[in-house]
Amino acid sequence: MNAGMGAPSPRAQSTRTRILDAASAVMTERGLANATTKEIARAAGFSEATLYKHFQDKEDLFLTVMRERLPAEFIEFLAGLADRAGTGTVRVQLREVAARAVPFYRDLAPMLGAVFAQPDLLAQHQQSLRAAGLGPHLALSALADYLHAEQRLGRLIGSAQPDMLAALLLGACFQRAFLIEFEGEHLADQPADEFARTLVDSLLPE
Repeated sequence: MNAGMGAPSPRAQSTRTRILDAASAVMTERGLANATTKEIARAAGFSEATLYKHFQDKEDLFLTVMRERLPAEFIEFLAGLADRAGTGTVRVQLREVAARAVPFYRDLAPMLGAVFAQPDLLAQHQQSLRAAGLGPHLALSALADYLHAEQRLGRLIGSAQPDMLAALLLGACFQRAFLIEFEGEHLADQPADEFARTLVDSLLPE
């Protein structure tokens, strides 16, 4: 194989990583429309020419940030949730889901706003997610899979509807994240664990 076709050199990878880190910070702070490649390059400590060696344009850079820099801990947590069925209690597990979901959606909000403001960018993002087998539906299905597993174990009442329960829980967390971002930090006065407990207790009454 031609050496030039191999994996990026450590130096090139470091440059790309620094550009992505800077782009994520600048775009989150200023929004996609107000973030310029010149500002991103300056924040990364490089010239614009260096930035364009790694990314075609600002949109390409933004889509890469969406794929690689969004917080993955919550999705990874949900992906392993079904394996925890039968441990602890359903109520405690769902409280942890809710406590983790709100900050995840808050981190996502600035990027989502930029994507939905530009239909062409949204279409590109949707296409890249489909190609990678990814998408927002995975969080919902992972939580529903966990609830189905608990129901089969008899730890969730038979009349419960796992798919709807998962949608209600994540939907409430998404709405709270949106309201905090829209209305201001004063809505975040309620501790995350208190919100999670109240929400889950409402969905799973004694």
